[in-house]
Amino acid sequence: MCALSSYGKFAYVYDELMADMPYPDWLAFAEAAWVKYGKPRTVAELGCGTGSITIPLAAAGYHMTGIDLSSDMLSVAQQKMERHPQGRRFLREGSVRWIRQDMTEWELPEPVDSVISFCDCLNYVLEEKDIQAVLARTYAGLKPGGTFLFDVHHPNTLVRYEEEQPFVLDEPTVSYIWTCELDVPRREIEHHLSIFAREEGSGLYRRFEESHVQRAYDPQWLTEELRKAGFSEVQLYADFEWLPADDSAQRLFYVAVK
Repeated sequence: MCALSSYGKFAYVYDELMADMPYPDWLAFAEAAWVKYGKPRTVAELGCGTGSITIPLAAAGYHMTGIDLSSDMLSVAQQKMERHPQGRRFLREGSVRWIRQDMTEWELPEPVDSVISFCDCLNYVLEEKDIQAVLARTYAGLKPGGTFLFDVHHPNTLVRYEEEQPFVLDEPTVSYIWTCELDVPRREIEHHLSIFAREEGSGLYRRFEESHVQRAYDPQWLTEELRKAGFSEVQLYADFEWLPADDSAQRLFYVAVK
C-alpha cells in the first residue's frame, strides 16, 4: 500500500489479504480530525495502494489524489474506481486522480487542504533522512492551515510481531505463512510472506514470496521532526482514539497543522 514498496504480484491479492483491516476506523479518524481542524476540499493520500481509503473519501465528496510508487497498486485502484457505483461521476468530474510518485519526493501542481497516510505507510520509510524528506515535502504541499494525518506503528508493536509470529491465513482463494525478523537496535523488522493464490479456472495455487521491511521511530523524535519541518501544531493519539498515546499503544496517530 505504501509509496516505498513496489508490490508486483502482491497488488493483485492485496485486497483479499487485507480484508480485515480497519478501513472504516481510518476513515472515521480522518473525518473527526477534519471536523476539529477544518473540512478540506482537496486531499492527497500518500501510499494510497489499491484505493481502499481514497475511493470512499471521493464518494464522500472530497477531491482526491492517490499517490503510490507501485504502478500495479495504482492499476488495481483505477479498476476499483471504475467499478465503483460512483465511478462514472469520478471520471466525469475528475474528482479522483492517481499519480505514481515516491512519497519522499511527491509534488502536485497545486497545494492541497489535507494530506493523509494511513496503514503504517511511513514505517516503510527506512532512513531518518527520508522521513525528514517526507515531512518537508508534505509541509510544502499543503495550503496554510492544512492538516497532515498519519499513523505509524509504535516501536513496541514490532517487538510484539516478532514474539507472536508466525501468522497464518487460510482462505479459499488465498493463504499465507508470515514470519518476522527484528533488528532491535534499528527498530527494523523484515516480514517474510509465502503466499498461495488460486489461479482462476484451473483451481491450482501459485506460490510466490514477498519480503517487506518496516522501521519504527521514537514518537518524540517524530513529533520534533514535524515541528522542525514547520508544522505549528502537532498532536499525538493512540489506536484510533482521541486519547494521549503511551507505550501501550499499538498505532500512533499524528495530527499536524501547517
